[in-house]
Amino acid sequence: MSRRVRVAVVAGGRSSEHEISLASARSVLEALDPERYETTTIAIGRDGRWELEGPSNSLLQGVAETLPVLADSKPAEALGAVDVVIPVLHGPFGEDGTVQGLLELAGIPYVGAGVAASALCMDKDLFKAVLRDRGIPVARNVTLRLGDEIGNPFGYPVFVKPARLGSSVGISKAHDEAELETAVALARRHDEKVLVEEFVAGTEVECGVLGNVRPAPLASVVGEIVPHAEWYDYAAKYDAGGSDIIVPARIPDETADRVQALAVDSFIATECEGMARVDFFVREGGEVVVNEINTIPGFTSTSVYARLFEASGIPYGELLDRLIQLALERHERRSRLQY
Repeated sequence: MSRRVRVAVVAGGRSSEHEISLASARSVLEALDPERYETTTIAIGRDGRWELEGPSNSLLQGVAETLPVLADSKPAEALGAVDVVIPVLHGPFGEDGTVQGLLELAGIPYVGAGVAASALCMDKDLFKAVLRDRGIPVARNVTLRLGDEIGNPFGYPVFVKPARLGSSVGISKAHDEAELETAVALARRHDEKVLVEEFVAGTEVECGVLGNVRPAPLASVVGEIVPHAEWYDYAAKYDAGGSDIIVPARIPDETADRVQALAVDSFIATECEGMARVDFFVREGGEVVVNEINTIPGFTSTSVYARLFEASGIPYGELLDRLIQLALERHERRSRLQY
């Protein structure tokens, strides 16, 4: 019998999405087949310190509390002993290429997008620029940097977003000039770069993508997001009863096909690999507009990404198996390059 694949699940992190990451990691650990995988858990505290949970099925109980400083290099040693890492980290300092860069330097295979794709997709300003260059439709915006005057050429309402944050943290919907100033001030608490983005009226839909460069990545069925609020904010995303997801989305088949095609096009244009969830708006006339890509989407068994692939015939456990295999395949492929 061949030995089990040694998997390290890295969770927590410094961002405001810390608790969401822990919930995702618990689901991942529960779903990994113990006959196939030997698991190690590494938890990153809100202060950035790393703690080794050890080879167990300890579902990160208690790691949301303050973590002690480690006086030795146990997390680094643990990473060096595994076959593959699953970074279940959301937002800055985890989904933005930082942890991916560490794993690249260490030569450790890992699940999900690489350094450049992770950083690009985290930055809404740069992400939109790349997609516009490839002819992929995105919502119009203006970008405010430090010292820039607040401008809004779109009329109201508009959305104001920190350029490099997730889960709708720091995002506001502004209905007038006073609200716009307040929204920009809030966004600037989270990022030095802020987007003022046109409001796109229509249906919000999401599509999962799974795969590497070749063969062509696979798009999931399309899901429709129905927030129980004015817009899909943090509470709508994570509070019980905050929103519903309807699978498949209540859009015409040809529109769903367009969403799936643009999801794969966006995935390829940004050089993502492994997984991503692509979020869209569908205008009343049927025009499809890309909103953003999440390179490490929420990953509980009931999260949107998992539910979309469940509806596509790939259950949660198999989805994890495929992601691990994709990570190992990419590492093997890239190991043949000469530098």
